[in-house]
Amino acid sequence: MLRDFKAYIRKEDLFAESDRILLAVSGGVDSIAMVRLFKDAGLNFGIAHSNFGLRGEESDGDEDFVRNLATELGVPFHVTHFDTKQFAAGQKISIQMAARDLRYEWFNEVLTQNGYNYIATAHHLDDQAETFFINILRGAGISGMHGILPKQGKIIRPLMFTTRERISSFALDLQLAWREDRSNKSRKYLRNKLRLDVLSELYKINPQFSHKLNDSINHLRDVESIYNSHIAGITADLVQNTPAGILISIDWIYEYEPHDTYLFELLKPYGFTFAVVKEIVHSLDTFSGKIFYSQTHRLLRDRENFIIQPLKDLKTESLFKEIYSINRETTKIDNPIQLEIFETSEIDGLQMGKPSIACIDTEKLVFPLQLRKWEKGDWFMPLGLKGKKKLSDFFIDQKFSLAEKEKTWLLVSGNDIVWVIGKRIDNRFRITSKTKSAFVISCADEPKEPEKPSCGCSLFFS
Repeated sequence: MLRDFKAYIRKEDLFAESDRILLAVSGGVDSIAMVRLFKDAGLNFGIAHSNFGLRGEESDGDEDFVRNLATELGVPFHVTHFDTKQFAAGQKISIQMAARDLRYEWFNEVLTQNGYNYIATAHHLDDQAETFFINILRGAGISGMHGILPKQGKIIRPLMFTTRERISSFALDLQLAWREDRSNKSRKYLRNKLRLDVLSELYKINPQFSHKLNDSINHLRDVESIYNSHIAGITADLVQNTPAGILISIDWIYEYEPHDTYLFELLKPYGFTFAVVKEIVHSLDTFSGKIFYSQTHRLLRDRENFIIQPLKDLKTESLFKEIYSINRETTKIDNPIQLEIFETSEIDGLQMGKPSIACIDTEKLVFPLQLRKWEKGDWFMPLGLKGKKKLSDFFIDQKFSLAEKEKTWLLVSGNDIVWVIGKRIDNRFRITSKTKSAFVISCADEPKEPEKPSCGCSLFFS
């Protein structure tokens, strides 16, 4: 066992002999066997134990047992206590997931604060088999098929060469003491049910089942590596970062089969599940404007693109209605958009007709002016057209996406829209032959996120 342990560490290049390793030790047979192998191999290690407080006196007994082992071996001992149930309830996740998140966050703290190089867990081939089938039952993609990796960042699994049965035999032969967790016998947990009812039958068919499955998983890892390289190339070509959000051209989807799988891989970084991706693909045969959500992002199916935006950005914008006030003396605004402002009586030299510059008759303005987002029912009289036009209809004519509408700002005088900024001024405020003084405003091409307004402009909320 010790020979195979050392060979596996070398084969997978898990760590250097001089490295300090933090062992995650629960007190169960697997982690106790790992401690013994590290000791017999003469490696430099410390022990970390998490008390999740889920089994009362049993949990405290596990802690005392592991502390005594560390004392006996003369190695550093690190322990912490978690209110796992409260954390799980607050995060709305399962107890098992809460315990995992808490444990690894704390392990990383201990590692960085105490000069360890890696964290070692006692996962073995049977754990890998259980994880593999759990992922299949949950409908995981190819990334769920690669099993438990021997090395993942700062986490190493030095027992992934062997089985639970061999580890137990090793511990019995050396007369090691360990703690039994009664919850491992409970079938209310999916992992236990798989181990007790499903995998046990597969071992009856083939006693080498976990090794054979591990061979298959290694092949799948190679396939995944090739697959990921292909997806990375497509992502570089098709996914664009723009001020309006992440854009993915809709036209490309017809060029790649199967549509669902390709789009799922492109949208996976934004939290979209395969079920939602299938709905997005079905939306291609319907009208534009349909919206889909993941836990972190929103996707808008626009005319030509899928537009993806973080929900946190959208929530920030919808918390309040921003209204920025512009005085006659204001010369510059940096937020929420960049504006340069000046007043002049030299009308002949002005650049009129350029969308990014508004030249407005000063006498027709009521100060202070306001900058605000558009609202339902807004209308104006677009320069070059006759009569009134609803902004919603103007947006349709201009082929605005929903994201573009949400980022559009208006310059308002009194109750009248003066300028759909960067697009069109209102005909009523245009410069004429009778104009004596012009209020000239130029805008930057890309809106900025709101911060504090600069010189001469005040901010208030309604």
